[in-house]
Amino acid sequence: MDLQQLRCFIAVTEDLHFGRAAQRLGVLPATLGRQIRLLETHLGTQLLTRTTRHVALTDDGALLLREARKIIRLSEDITQRLQARRRKQAAPLRIGAIDSAAAGLVPPLLQDFRAAAPNVAIQLVEDKTIRLLPRLLSGRLDLAFVRPPPVLDKRLAFLFLFHETAVVAVPSRHALGRKTSLTLADLAAQRMIVPERRSRPHSHDLTVKLFAEAGLQPNVAQMADEKQTIVNLVAAGIGMAIVPRWTARMTVAGVRYVPLIVDGTGTMNRLPLAAAWLRGARDPTREAFLTALRARLATYAAQA
Repeated sequence: MDLQQLRCFIAVTEDLHFGRAAQRLGVLPATLGRQIRLLETHLGTQLLTRTTRHVALTDDGALLLREARKIIRLSEDITQRLQARRRKQAAPLRIGAIDSAAAGLVPPLLQDFRAAAPNVAIQLVEDKTIRLLPRLLSGRLDLAFVRPPPVLDKRLAFLFLFHETAVVAVPSRHALGRKTSLTLADLAAQRMIVPERRSRPHSHDLTVKLFAEAGLQPNVAQMADEKQTIVNLVAAGIGMAIVPRWTARMTVAGVRYVPLIVDGTGTMNRLPLAAAWLRGARDPTREAFLTALRARLATYAAQA
C-alpha cells in the first residue's frame, strides 16, 4: 500500500471534493483521481462513491480511513524519531581548552579519538578557564580542559589529569638561553613577564609563589593577558616568563624554553590540568571521548 495514495485518500475524505483536495495537495484533480483508483484496484474494493456533485465514503472506505490515519501517524512518528536520531548522531562534540592544552594535549587526543570514531565532528574553542566554565554551565560546551578553580562548582564534574611542567621562556640571545636548566636564583635579577591574575590565576600565582617560597621577589617588568603576547614580549627582549612546557609549541622566533629546576623537587610541576563537564548531562559521544582520554592518559602526561 502506497503512503502517497493513502494521503490522497485522506485528503479527499476531508474535503469530500476532488478539486479542493487536489488544490490543497498541489496536484491536478485527474492525478488525484488516478491515485484513488489505483488504491481501490490494489485493495479490490470501492472506497468512495462519486457523482458529478457528491463524494461519499463507502463502508470499506470508512474502515480504511480509520486505519490510514493510524498508518500515516505511525509513518510520521518513525520519520521524526529517525531524523532526531540522525541529528543527535551528527551533532558535533564541542570541546573547550586553555591555550597550553589546545597546543599540547588536544592534537594527539583528537588523533587517537578519530581513529576509533572517524565520523564524529569536533568543534574546538580555545579560551581561558574563567570563560570556559560558564560555557559548560550554559550548555554551549560539552567538555573543557581547564585549570581547576580553588572552589569547584558542584554543578560540574572534574577529572584531574596531570600537572603540566613549567619551563622558562628566555630570549634566545640572552646568556641564560644557553643554559640547559635554570633555577629561581638565576631568575632573581631578571625582568619577568607575569600573566594577569584576574584572567590567569594559576599561571600568575605559579610565578609569584615560586619566588616567595625561595625567599625571593620577582622583578615584574610587564603584565600580560594572552600567552601568545607573553611569548612575543619575551622574543622582543622585554623579559622572561615561566610558562607551561606545551607553550613551546607556539613557535616564536627568538625564544628558547629552558627547564626550571626547584631545589629539592626537581622539575617544577604546579600547573594542574583537569577535564570538566556538566554533571548529570548524559552524552555517549563525550563518554567515548573521555574513554579515549583515560586510555592514553599516561602517554599524554609524560609529554606535558
